[in-house]
Amino acid sequence: MRMSKQELLVLSLLLAALCGSLLEPALADDAAAARAKVRALCQNCHGEDGVAVLPGAANLSGQQKEYLRQQLRAYRSGSRLDAQMNIVAKTLTDADIENFADWYSTIKVTVEMPK
Repeated sequence: MRMSKQELLVLSLLLAALCGSLLEPALADDAAAARAKVRALCQNCHGEDGVAVLPGAANLSGQQKEYLRQQLRAYRSGSRLDAQMNIVAKTLTDADIENFADWYSTIKVTVEMPK
């Protein structure tokens, strides 16, 4: 049986919708896991919302996901040095790094130019 282009399009859209609905619980679980780890490891310096609470700590909210990934990997490997971050990053799994990057990169930041 040969399918028309329209039938293939409809089938593709149905499959995409099905896959999306199957992934939503996993994404919610990842967000919950990320939030729990942020509260345990990050919030004392960087804040749960990504706005630093310690002088000298970086604001993480709204940073680009790939930037966050790269920096956490660099701290973990020791190619970027910071005494506290190197210790914390060594405990992170690849999944933790992905979750942290997702968490902080999806926090919306409003920018207001000086007048």
